[in-house]
Amino acid sequence: MSLADVTFINMCRDVIENGTSTEGEKVRPVWEDGTSAYTIKRFGVVNRYDLRKEFPALTLRRTALKSAMDEILWIWQKKSNNIKDLHSHIWDSWADENGSIGKAYGYQLGVKHQYKEGMMDQVDRVLYDLKNNPYSRRIMTNIYVHQDLHEMNLYPCAYSMTFNVTKEPGKDKLTLNAILNQRSQDILAANNWNVCQYSILLMMIAQVCDMEAGELVHVIADCHIYDRHVPVIKELISRTPYPAPTVKLNPEIRDFYEFTTDDLIVENYQTWPQIKNIPIAI
Repeated sequence: MSLADVTFINMCRDVIENGTSTEGEKVRPVWEDGTSAYTIKRFGVVNRYDLRKEFPALTLRRTALKSAMDEILWIWQKKSNNIKDLHSHIWDSWADENGSIGKAYGYQLGVKHQYKEGMMDQVDRVLYDLKNNPYSRRIMTNIYVHQDLHEMNLYPCAYSMTFNVTKEPGKDKLTLNAILNQRSQDILAANNWNVCQYSILLMMIAQVCDMEAGELVHVIADCHIYDRHVPVIKELISRTPYPAPTVKLNPEIRDFYEFTTDDLIVENYQTWPQIKNIPIAI
């Protein structure tokens, strides 16, 4: 069975059985009908995914892996803040009439900063350090920029990646690991979506830096299930997991900026049926 499914089931059970409720409190999110969207939440959830063992896609329901990759390319490769550059409608609720989400996500990764080595944005700085100083403990990104929050249509949920390189005994290649820090996570809507897309990101960066993708550690400050999602979560975690799929990248790509969703190879992805018409809190 998929290790990602086991992790997901255990996390959901922990939130439902040991979490605290925000019902009756002052909360920002609402449902489409204007009703306050309350949650059951756990603080400080940490999940580990070893990409050397398997790719962490859920089989309890299908995760749209190419769409997840498309979004991470939108943020990290295109460094865009306009939904017209995205091939899905996930962000429509947060975009203005021109398609912009403000100075959020990709915008921040595209801002150039002055370093001793010259002007670079955060993505290019990561690539530069991994190729030139892989054992640095300073290889990280941060898109939660306080001075620009008032111009963001949505504050970043997943806001920081910290990369760390290890030399494993008996291995010719270095291993690239990462910590994904997330301030808030809607488990049903986004948990495996984020895990998969940042796993793909780790794989892409590792490949162009001639490294092996290792562990993705997902740190979630506020890990929650919305009140209207609880029955759906209970149905999901009652399912029996299938084996994990095989997920690879086109090995010919050596430049991060050349990856497209066509370079994602997914094999043997057997899943339970998707659950449709899930309400989303906004």
